[in-house]
Amino acid sequence: MQANIVLLPGDGIGPEVITEARKVLEIISSIYDHKFHFEERSFGGIAIDEHADPLPPDVLEACRGADAVLLGAVGGPKWDDPLADVRPEQGLLRLRYGLELYANLRPIKIYPGLMDASPLRAEKLRDVDFLIVRELTGGIYFGQPRERVEIDGDIRAVDSMVYTASEIRRVLRLAFQLAASRRGRVTLVDKANVLETSRLWREVAKSVSQEYAHIELDYQLVDSAAMRILTSAASFDVLVTANLFGDILSDEASVLTGSLGMLPSAALGEGSLGLYEPVHGSAPDISGQGVANPIGAILSAAMLLRHSFKLTEEAHCVEHAVEGAIEDGARTGDLGGGLSTQEMSTEICARLDSRSKE
Repeated sequence: MQANIVLLPGDGIGPEVITEARKVLEIISSIYDHKFHFEERSFGGIAIDEHADPLPPDVLEACRGADAVLLGAVGGPKWDDPLADVRPEQGLLRLRYGLELYANLRPIKIYPGLMDASPLRAEKLRDVDFLIVRELTGGIYFGQPRERVEIDGDIRAVDSMVYTASEIRRVLRLAFQLAASRRGRVTLVDKANVLETSRLWREVAKSVSQEYAHIELDYQLVDSAAMRILTSAASFDVLVTANLFGDILSDEASVLTGSLGMLPSAALGEGSLGLYEPVHGSAPDISGQGVANPIGAILSAAMLLRHSFKLTEEAHCVEHAVEGAIEDGARTGDLGGGLSTQEMSTEICARLDSRSKE
């Protein structure tokens, strides 16, 4: 196949890990005789410096015209002023909204060789393999009114959590469809004992579940779900939730894997176009040192192959190469090893090359 991939390396360690993810995609294209064309664009803090805009209009148009988008990370101390009119994270929210990507998939899988990297006991980690489906373009990050005003000498700030039934329904349907190819269980995480929006989520979930009679649906309050992730995560299959809750819970779940650097993600909409990025941030404390873990970015490239290009075998090839490198003891510093970003990538790429010799 032929495909156009826009690369948005972004800030901090973003360019470092995207370089390695691109290498993996290039090897896959060679092994399987695909033609991937890469176009790199500025995004995030660096785009603010160059264009005074974290998402310049031509970059958004390039992403809209691509077959997939691979993103590194955004942000850093240079742009961290919370009162600044323009911030890197605004570009990320606008990109997701502009591409109509309403669902964020964040898989949480434990590699047996990395159980020692997690602060949790091994018995809490066995058989953990679940998927967080996070609603991405609604909720408190986008709701209006959103304001900060002074009233009678006091400052008042407002963020609104707003959802429509149609927004909820489309992400729930995706969660049920994904569960059908897994273990057939969906857990809706909410705060229905307090929030009206959560009560609407439950009403819609009950309705949608009737379309998927073979899928088991249960409900979990977000605070108890946070505890369950650390005490009995293996009981989850597909976990679906609102924007804010999904953002927090997926970062918490990184503790299970041993490092935030292990986690990939995919942002999907109605079509095949998707945005893929490691869950980790720009990590300015290690930027430029060549020690970042590239696995989250590489596994994000695998998700790109699977979800946007429907190249399941190629995605498995990348995932098996990552697993093989880990099983053979390859580790970056965040996992207790001493490999550089490039060295870790080389270990993974070597196992991709071996696939072509089979």
